[in-house]
Amino acid sequence: MKNLQETDYPAYYSNYINQVENSDCIDALEESMNDFVNFIENIVPAEKYEYRYQPEKWSIKEIVQHIIDAERIFAYRALRFARFDKTPLSSFEENDYVDVCAADKREMSDLLQEFLLVRKSTIKMFESFSDEMISNKGIASGGEVKVLAIGFIISGHAIHHQKVIKERYLKN
Repeated sequence: MKNLQETDYPAYYSNYINQVENSDCIDALEESMNDFVNFIENIVPAEKYEYRYQPEKWSIKEIVQHIIDAERIFAYRALRFARFDKTPLSSFEENDYVDVCAADKREMSDLLQEFLLVRKSTIKMFESFSDEMISNKGIASGGEVKVLAIGFIISGHAIHHQKVIKERYLKN
């Protein structure tokens, strides 16, 4: 499956990797990008973008911003490890990022444009990696992860949040 072994990533990323049906990393990145944008653009009415199913939960706009922020961080990790940088990288506190992102003050079209730019950049970066680079590993958030696995984590992360939005935000 996806040319990955269980030793290629920490177990806590299994949920994201298992969301991805496509076995090609680049195709998975493109497919999840297109599916996610199409899904978000078809949410009506637009007021739903700021809906929270519980007061302490993120809005849909904040989820989109979170996906963008997380992708930038994951892509940075992939770049470092693909370039054989062995420096362990720390984790990030996603709630702290969302608390200050001001996503609800932005237009969804602006957030989606940013998502597309970030994802297209991620795709170009992964396309540039040699077989050796894509197979390299590094330490992030206390666990060893292969560059290839990071590509599937990025795809699966967007798919995961798309499912959360469907299940928890759009039932009303």
